Amino acid sequence: MARAQTPASRSKAAASRAKPSVAAGVGDGGELHQSASAPDQRITTNHGVPISDNQNSLKAGRRGPSLLEDFVLREKIQHFDHERIPERIVHARGNAAHGVFELTESLAGFSRAKVLTEVGEQTEVFVRFSTVAGGAGSVDTPRDVRGFAVKFYTKEGNWDLVGNNIPVFFIQDAIKFPDLVHAVKMEADRGYPQAASAHDTFWDFIGLMPESTHMVMWQMSDRTIPRSYRMVEGFGVNTFRLLNDDDEAVFVKFHWRPRLGTQSTCWDEAVKIAGADADYLRRDLYDAIDKGDFPEWDFAVQILTQEEADALPFDILDATKLIPEELHPLRVIGKLTLNRNPDNFFAETEQVAFLPTNMPPGIDVSEDPLLQGRLFSYQDTQLSRLGTVNFHQIPINQAKGCPFQNFQRDGQMQMAVPRGRANYEPNSLAEAGEDGGPREDPVGGFRSFQAPVEQAKVRLRAETFADHFSQARMFFRSQTEIEQAHLVGALVFELSKVTLEHVRLRVLANLRNVDETLASRVADGLGMALPAASAPASKPFDMEESPALRIVGKYPDTLKGRLIGILVTDGADGAVVASVRTSSEAAGAQVQIIAPKIGGVTLRDGSKLKADRQLQGAPSVLFDAVALVLSDAGCELLLGEGAAVDFVKDAFGHLKAIGHNPAAQRLLDKAGVEPDPGVIALGKSSKGFCAAAATRQWNRESKVRILA
Repeated sequence: MARAQTPASRSKAAASRAKPSVAAGVGDGGELHQSASAPDQRITTNHGVPISDNQNSLKAGRRGPSLLEDFVLREKIQHFDHERIPERIVHARGNAAHGVFELTESLAGFSRAKVLTEVGEQTEVFVRFSTVAGGAGSVDTPRDVRGFAVKFYTKEGNWDLVGNNIPVFFIQDAIKFPDLVHAVKMEADRGYPQAASAHDTFWDFIGLMPESTHMVMWQMSDRTIPRSYRMVEGFGVNTFRLLNDDDEAVFVKFHWRPRLGTQSTCWDEAVKIAGADADYLRRDLYDAIDKGDFPEWDFAVQILTQEEADALPFDILDATKLIPEELHPLRVIGKLTLNRNPDNFFAETEQVAFLPTNMPPGIDVSEDPLLQGRLFSYQDTQLSRLGTVNFHQIPINQAKGCPFQNFQRDGQMQMAVPRGRANYEPNSLAEAGEDGGPREDPVGGFRSFQAPVEQAKVRLRAETFADHFSQARMFFRSQTEIEQAHLVGALVFELSKVTLEHVRLRVLANLRNVDETLASRVADGLGMALPAASAPASKPFDMEESPALRIVGKYPDTLKGRLIGILVTDGADGAVVASVRTSSEAAGAQVQIIAPKIGGVTLRDGSKLKADRQLQGAPSVLFDAVALVLSDAGCELLLGEGAAVDFVKDAFGHLKAIGHNPAAQRLLDKAGVEPDPGVIALGKSSKGFCAAAATRQWNRESKVRILA
């Protein structure tokens, strides 16, 4: 279904708008049905020109590329890009690191890009992770999509693979991006909530845009409350093309897979982390690299020919769809390693400018209408944020694997000092012995795929984009029971914050097209009767479940990348502390000592043990597993300390392994800890504790919370 459809006639398109049906969202042809508006009610450009279609950008055919002449799209996105200065409008809260990419398998048959063909070549990279909705001063751990942007400094210029930790997106056409972000950001009249989607305007937009349903399933899953940036997947989201030496093209999807596995927090845990350490994910990434525990990802691709794309039951140009790995397995071709923290946060992390238009020869775009808008928007945004057309000269943005040279001159903050008379091309100055400057390279230069575009100009969406629920259904049904319960609970929490009943009802009506049980569980959690299902633009169908979409049961049981907290008191047995620390560190974990006072404790043998953290400032939400090594007198004191009781109670409630010596039993009892395989008695050996600490105790969940 990747080929262009025959466009509808103008009369048919006009007739399709005759009946108002805003709640139904995108219709069979992709258009939003609305009746004519009175002059004082109709939407216009900033210059008063009435807009006939605010849902679709102007394309050459329903599936063709977006056209530069679309002044409605350009004005809308350009205004959006310049709304706030200088903070990023989205992805403002971020953290980054330097690293290296090594190609392990060549794609020479598919692409002429050297970064994808020279096996063993190491390419310098800069990677920025981020949240989407919050401002630069928001916290690290809200429920939110995470940006995953990689700048490759290749031999043929910079390649910016600008993606997220989720493979799909909320919208199909870039013209809706300003509306999406306005809806999820702080409400315009009150300036809150910050970094949260649990409010009226976001869910109002979602209910009216059924194409967002698949993304909402991902957003409400545990993927959006990650344990660490080191443990998130990355996706290019959009469909791109690869071109070989003969300009033959294939479609490609890009994936990053963390070698530590995709891991998340619990929702209650994420909320408490926000209060305990607003910089939790930043600190985690920085500390890991600083200690030499370098994060690693496998780089993989899904490559499809035109014929394979045509055979899919969905449109490969639709950014709300993914290609299940069971249909087209991932092909691992390289490894990413982050090995150096930035020297200066502002100069590098804040000033880095990612552009989807940065592509070396051999990589090209597709006609994906979301990607087409991004090609304009990112460049325009950087002009606003960084204040000059010369932002490419900022060191973090400079091409490093090759020279950059052209005839573009002057401008604010020009740092280069060009020599000679030639500032235009073509020129013949070389014939007089002067430097004529660089020349175009018809053979090795960037060439675009020659896709046919001879179709009528339309503001319509292809019929192949009309199925909004089948993949959402596949995602939900592919989750484990635990993950389904978490997803339902997230929807209940979010919709409970929505004050407009009709908005909740509309979302429930859409959920019935995803899965009847899902909709019933959410309605029950809200205490609402289920409304009738909404009328889908295209009837959803059942796809095969995709176990690859799960988190639980997929990541490796390992202590690598994990942080163990050992709570100690005066009089504790130092041998037990040493056993836990030695065993945990040998298995790859980092260990921190927590004490009632930052000065540390005096152990039973009279020796001093230095503390890394003080109890009140180090709740158990900051650790992956905890051990309690107490003395009888120390435990007695902690029984009256709420922070100590909460330390144990939260560790148990967040499904973490708890190691303990006999003296700690009274504290366990007061915190309501029940015996289970994750509650381990510590002795001479810490083997049992280390095994339990390598994962969460999922079987405990029914003991600690009522699952939706």
